[in-house]
Amino acid sequence: MTVMIRLLSFLFALLLTAGTQAKPNDYDLKRFPNGKTPLEIGTRIAEKFLDTPHSRYGNTRPATPPTQITYPDVCTWLGGMWFAEVTGNDQLFSRFESRFAPLFDREAHLLPKANHVDNNVFGSVPLELYLKTKQQKYLDLGLKYANEQWIVPDNARPVEKAWASKGYSWQTRIWIDDMFMITAVQAQAYRATGDRKYIDRAAREMVLYLDTIQLPNGLFYHSPEAQFPWGRGNGWMAAGMAEILRILPEDNPDRPRIMKGYHKMMAALLKFQEPDGMWRQIIDDPEAWKETSGTAMFTYAMITGVKNGWLDKRSYGAAARKAWIALTGYINSEDELTEVCEGTNIKNDRNHYLQRKRIVGDLHGQAPLLWCAMALLR
Repeated sequence: MTVMIRLLSFLFALLLTAGTQAKPNDYDLKRFPNGKTPLEIGTRIAEKFLDTPHSRYGNTRPATPPTQITYPDVCTWLGGMWFAEVTGNDQLFSRFESRFAPLFDREAHLLPKANHVDNNVFGSVPLELYLKTKQQKYLDLGLKYANEQWIVPDNARPVEKAWASKGYSWQTRIWIDDMFMITAVQAQAYRATGDRKYIDRAAREMVLYLDTIQLPNGLFYHSPEAQFPWGRGNGWMAAGMAEILRILPEDNPDRPRIMKGYHKMMAALLKFQEPDGMWRQIIDDPEAWKETSGTAMFTYAMITGVKNGWLDKRSYGAAARKAWIALTGYINSEDELTEVCEGTNIKNDRNHYLQRKRIVGDLHGQAPLLWCAMALLR
């Protein structure tokens, strides 16, 4: 009798477990409903970018022509080329290259000055063009931005010189956004040249930020002066870690530390993901609105982790799939992502983040959508 009771209890427990475990379809990152496939969405967003003038996007289009290529343009441009490459669409890639050609002559005034993290990330685009075409002009321009991130200018402030004296970029400021802006261009320079100095210094920079602003719960402050886990800010960190880990050699001494920080963050994101797949403007604030650009960046980081075997495919594959499907529901008929937080400076004030404008079609959101589409197809 006792044996029978134990057997029945065991079978009952199995049934309960089976009801709570993720089914294969829940974490399948290869098959999606019609209209939500990465090929369809990626193509729509890439075409939207190519049909839009520089820095003229969404419902925040400036009244005057742009004075330079901005970092949201760079991130979308880079994502578009990645998408074209992973889909084997050389014609699409050529259109992204054609968009760049005028920057060598009639649009040269739009080249950013290599004097800030948000400007230097521009080098990622010509470096990607070099990787595809092997044209020296792209390598030279891209390396200019990567190199000058570590060359201290004569007019550098004392704090910038202090960072440089420790071996870090003089552009270091311990803002969470930096961990995509700095690491992206340095990782691209490593991919283009094979020179370990680029990826090694990017990894060391990442460890500095991990040690400084990662919270015990795995999330990150916007900066030491703004102690709120802002959504897109954390998104830059998540995407930056995913990218550097994807490229960083296995024997780099900082790799274990970055992987530890990445795992800690991914576990926190799993905890704070909403039932519909979204994340909030302040990630751990249940009163904050659901925001799309940060959600897309977290999705990219999880897809990359699952595809590379760093994350459990059942738990994180399910989270990434749910988030991707949710995000596609925020794309309007003009191929613009809605509910994107406007550009956000640091401020140690909860309402500063809760009351940010919700932008439509902003490249802060369009870019990581392309990254996700590419990563799902990679």
